[in-house]
Amino acid sequence: MKSVKILGPGCKRCIATAEMVEAEAAKLGVQVSIEKVADYAAIAGYGVVSTPGVVIDGKVVHAGGLPKPEDVAAWLAA
Repeated sequence: MKSVKILGPGCKRCIATAEMVEAEAAKLGVQVSIEKVADYAAIAGYGVVSTPGVVIDGKVVHAGGLPKPEDVAAWLAA
């Protein structure tokens, strides 16, 4: 199971990113545990200044704007 954290205050882009991760994980048959992190101090702790940010298994893979679905699929498949 992959641990995925969506970093952001809960804006539309953050919600869309979380939904995209869930959809791509379902397509790939990868089990994910998604946690939404809205605390700015925690987000800053990852070095992310633009949200949404995506952290997979402790590694920041994206920050700022919506990720592309093919990128999400590649991160989850790795």
